[in-house]
Amino acid sequence: MRMNTRPKPFNKNKKIKKASYSAEFIAGLNYKSPSQLKRFLSDRGKILSRRNTGLTAGQQRIVAEHIKRARFMSLLHYTADQIK
Repeated sequence: MRMNTRPKPFNKNKKIKKASYSAEFIAGLNYKSPSQLKRFLSDRGKILSRRNTGLTAGQQRIVAEHIKRARFMSLLHYTADQIK
């Protein structure tokens, strides 16, 4: 039996999610404000993906960098186990 090797067609109707945060908000983020950074973390303490947050790739890198700095400075927890 021969397998179908044709590539799948591109889905033009796929919904593209717009960024829910403005560039000014991302530029104003700071690792010293954990309350702003918590919205980009899951309840388990993981950094949320771009698909969930609606950020661009560059904005996601900035947010991840600030979260990692805040974790290193002990302003945010690494995991949810430390919160309990």
